[in-house]
Amino acid sequence: MERREFLKNSALASSLFMVPSFVKAFEDVAIKSMGFKKLVIVQLAGGNDGLNTIVPYNNDIYYRERPRLAIDKKELIKATDELGFHKNLAPLKNLYDQGYLSIINGVGYPNPNRSHFRSTDIWHTASDSNEFLQTGWLGRYIDTYGKMPYNGIEVDDSLSLIMKGDNVNGIATKNPQILFGNTQTPFFKKVVENKEKEHLDEHNLGYLYKTMIEAKSSAKHIYQKSKTFETRLDYPKNPFALQLKTTADLINSHVNSKVYYVSMGGFDTHYAQESRQQRLLSVYSESMEVFVKDLEQNDTFKDTLILTFSEFGRRVKQNGSEGTDHGTANNVFIIGKNLKKQGFYNEMPDLANLDDNGDLKYTVDFREIYATVLDKWLKVDDERILNKSFSKMDFI
Repeated sequence: MERREFLKNSALASSLFMVPSFVKAFEDVAIKSMGFKKLVIVQLAGGNDGLNTIVPYNNDIYYRERPRLAIDKKELIKATDELGFHKNLAPLKNLYDQGYLSIINGVGYPNPNRSHFRSTDIWHTASDSNEFLQTGWLGRYIDTYGKMPYNGIEVDDSLSLIMKGDNVNGIATKNPQILFGNTQTPFFKKVVENKEKEHLDEHNLGYLYKTMIEAKSSAKHIYQKSKTFETRLDYPKNPFALQLKTTADLINSHVNSKVYYVSMGGFDTHYAQESRQQRLLSVYSESMEVFVKDLEQNDTFKDTLILTFSEFGRRVKQNGSEGTDHGTANNVFIIGKNLKKQGFYNEMPDLANLDDNGDLKYTVDFREIYATVLDKWLKVDDERILNKSFSKMDFI
């Protein structure tokens, strides 16, 4: 194969994932070491307004600071004497009523960054705000305990930092059949044939050659496993629901993947927030309800934990465009069948005690949640993955 042709077409392989170790050599070890628990991470990208998601409807400060944007007590779904759900979160409230939801309030980190890109990187890498890491916390989990790229799947066309490890990355795909088809092209076959013809070993086999060989192997595994199951449930007709449907199909077909990442955008509501957030919360909650039902019907919900976060919340005070600006602490949703602490895990942050920018002060470091999930759910060494020790929580 011409070197020029190889480099010209290598973008396809690198868009799938990049891993420098051989898949087949680690399959048995990885399956045994990673167990059977599944973790699904959902990001509400853009900075969801947590105060209008879980509403402190008896707080005068909330109504004073949001004269046009605050949600009237009569228009929300009350959960406690102090807190209520946005009216478009009725499906999520159903999960709450079944004991499947734990809401952690005031989640953030020290010295918060209000840039979408930087704060997302912090959440994806589990770094300090002044620390810049090149690997994601799920990527390090796959790298340490998986050894196979398909142990972590991002349901998207490209791989995010959260799934990138030092030596092994996860894999990105919206459609296992298309992924498999891409690896069956003449170009991929030429790469494999060239490798065999030249008798290259792992030491001198080029990085991209190895990437593409492993892409073919992993794509085949995912496709062959996933085509054994197809849900019978009707998901809402939106891209986020389709991502969750793909995730459910992969989980229910018992693909050897342990961690999944799904992202839903649009939450940067600087203007006209009311109508925009209403629509987005409907999409999120309606899709999530069907996703959980799908897992329940196929007896996989008991072994699946779902974590929803946003890279930051919004400012307490509304702006002049009937929206809200970038803030800090926010709520995190934990969805699972056997949660130890259901409902509201803790109290809302104090609206009378804001930081110098008029933002909420965090009360829970998001890495405490990660540490708990790694230690108590995935049963691995959380300090090894997070690079330091964090307190554990008791929601699982």
